[in-house]
Amino acid sequence: MSTKFTASQSVEIAVPQQPIPIQHYLRQPQRLVYALVDTNRIQPLADDIFRLKMRPLAFMSLSIQPTVDMKVWAESNGKIHLRSQGCEILGIEYINQRFNLNLKGHLSPYQFSTGTHLRGRADLEVEVELPPPFSYTPKPILETTGNGLLKSVLLTIKQRLLHQLIADYRRWVMLQTQEGKLISDDQTPELPIFNLE
Repeated sequence: MSTKFTASQSVEIAVPQQPIPIQHYLRQPQRLVYALVDTNRIQPLADDIFRLKMRPLAFMSLSIQPTVDMKVWAESNGKIHLRSQGCEILGIEYINQRFNLNLKGHLSPYQFSTGTHLRGRADLEVEVELPPPFSYTPKPILETTGNGLLKSVLLTIKQRLLHQLIADYRRWVMLQTQEGKLISDDQTPELPIFNLE
């Protein structure tokens, strides 16, 4: 019996005023990956694809550890997209062969009179065929448990984003300005952008 779990999470972040607009920072989307996940759980596969080893998740009496390949890219306006490319469940081959994960997300800068805000959304969907005895568990119980688990995963990602992204942005601005790559604040700076598009 195949069961589908879904969860969505939205986020809005007020961006503090800095000498370099956050749109320039967002053109390096790999920084977002490192803000979201501990460095020791990331393996770069290409310029825009990263293998993320998630923490073990407890689902009923199962402990599963997904490894997700994530494609990350930016548009010229600073909008970042995330999309899962593949997934593997470590340790439980039965579930690994019957498990499908789909994650889509985006984060965009918006300009308001009060300053810049980042708005984003992530949608996570998992389809899995569970082994007995789980296949005998009533579907509503499975779905409630699974949806709750996915929601907690997205909430953890949101919390990290809220805490890490602005801190990393500030560090990046400090590094750029320390390297003397900016003219004075009141002039238009020539910005060194490492655009990965």
